[in-house]
Amino acid sequence: MKSIFCYIAFITLLSCSKNSADNENCRFLLDLGVNVNINLSLPQYSQLPFAGNSVYIPNAGNAGIIVASTGADFFAWDASDPNHVPSACSALTPTGLEGTCGCEDKNKYSLITGQPLGSNSLPCGLKNYRVEKNGNNLLIFN
Repeated sequence: MKSIFCYIAFITLLSCSKNSADNENCRFLLDLGVNVNINLSLPQYSQLPFAGNSVYIPNAGNAGIIVASTGADFFAWDASDPNHVPSACSALTPTGLEGTCGCEDKNKYSLITGQPLGSNSLPCGLKNYRVEKNGNNLLIFN
């Protein structure tokens, strides 16, 4: 019985694919502690509960945090383009449910899935953070 269990465990480990965090090209961002609380009643966040909106929160993560809303769920992402070494241009600007890098290549990302958009074959998706809704507050953390 032990040998069957060991065999299954070994096959499972072999079948696991690498995610973007294991990709050598996806190690530009620092693994910083994030613990942000936003009140959805404040004017700067008043549009966030409605589907298709996003907001930028400065001074957290690598280049700020972007929070996006589908109307039912909230998603939080690091605002730094993971396919660039952090620089003045690598911060993303949110527009609806997309984030666009300020660098010359204008990389675009989905703020729902965190994956690159367009025909570019970018190896890294956005770094996400956990979001919990507590009453009228969103807790964003890792």
